[in-house]
Order: sequence, then C-alpha cells, then structure tokens
Amino acid sequence: MNGPLVDSGGVPGWLRGLVEISGELDAKTFTRFAVPNGEATRAAAVLILFGEGDGRGPDVLLQRRADTLGSHAGQVSFPGGGAEDGDHGPVGTALREAEEETGVDPAGIRPLAVLPELYVPVSSFAVTPVLAYWHEPSPVHPVDPAETAAVARVAVADLTDPANRFRVGRPGTGYTGPAFEVGEMFVWGFTAGLLSVLLTLAGWEREWDHTDVRELDVALARHEARLRRAEPEERG
Repeated sequence: MNGPLVDSGGVPGWLRGLVEISGELDAKTFTRFAVPNGEATRAAAVLILFGEGDGRGPDVLLQRRADTLGSHAGQVSFPGGGAEDGDHGPVGTALREAEEETGVDPAGIRPLAVLPELYVPVSSFAVTPVLAYWHEPSPVHPVDPAETAAVARVAVADLTDPANRFRVGRPGTGYTGPAFEVGEMFVWGFTAGLLSVLLTLAGWEREWDHTDVRELDVALARHEARLRRAEPEERG
C-alpha cells in the first residue's frame, strides 16, 4: 500500500508536497504498464534519496550500472534491486540495496513515503519506489565496481535545467521517453520516466523542449565519447 510513512509536518518544505500526495497516486501516474495478473514477477524496490549539499539545493542519489552486467548494463538508476527474505518490505529492500551498492549509511536516511508498485516488462520486476530524505549524508562510492560504475549526487537544479532535458527514441520500436544528461549521468528508461513525473508532481519542473527527440543509440554514443574525452583532462 503506497502513501506517507511519516507526518509531513516534519518533512523539509521542498519535499512535503511529494510526501502528502504519495497516497493519492497510482501506477498509471508513472507508467502505462500494469503488473500482469497470473504472470510471475519478482518484487523489487528502489531508493529515491533526496538530500541537500554543496550549497546547490536539493539533490538526488543516482548510480550508473557496470557495462558488464547482464541486465540494464551501463544504465543510470536509483539504488535498488530484488527483494530478499528478511528485508521486511520494500523499505528494507531499498535501504539494504542502497547500502550494498553505494555504501550509504542507512542510519542517516529517513524513509518518507512508499510510491505505487510499478511493472518493468523487460525484467519482469514489480518495483516499489521508496521516497526518502538524507538527513545525515554519508560518503558514497561504487562498492563493487563489477556492479556499479559510478555514484553521484545529482542536483535537482541540473535535472530541471532545460539544457539537460530531451526525449529519446528507438526507430522502428515506437518507444520514446524522457531523458536527462548531467555530467557523467545519461538517464533514460524507467529511471528517467520516474524522475520526470516526480519533478512535475513536486512543482520543480521548468519549461523544456518536448519536441527535441534524439535517437537513443546515437545520443548514448555521443555521451560516452564526451566522457572518454574528459578522462585525460581529469587525470591531468
């Protein structure tokens, strides 16, 4: 059951609206895919961890999956994964996975709300997003480079910057969806769709060009080329 986990009165003002509206949302708010009846799915959860740091206002924790993974290789995502025995629900799954993947200390995280369960057809996961506030931030890093290539706190101001937003598509598939390009993070697919809706619901969205649709594979290749060019400069 989705909805607030805390009294919104104790939530930072900029997050309060998302917490208060969480119980009114359903899966259709975020996706056109419904969890199929009678089909085997695997329960999973992701942690949407918002914090404040570096004087840049609110930010959110994202990770880039390793290119060698068999599922969603190289994609940017929220920390998270499949449920395990002993997790005590989606909040437990989200916190455990976040700690295992990014090294974040769960003691500094305050879960705020559970969002509707969302179906991801490509992996047959039924994913529950958990909204949380990082009241005592801790250092983060890729715990296992074989699974996680990079971890970053991405400023909401950068995500809402119209220069960093566009849509991506795959010719011949009918797929188009929102995307973000911020630093080393190229966000598309499930994560970008979820982020896009949350930015709108929270009232943070700025007007951007929805007609800017780029071919996904071409946009990804250009992003990766920029990262390669940046590597020598960082070493220097």
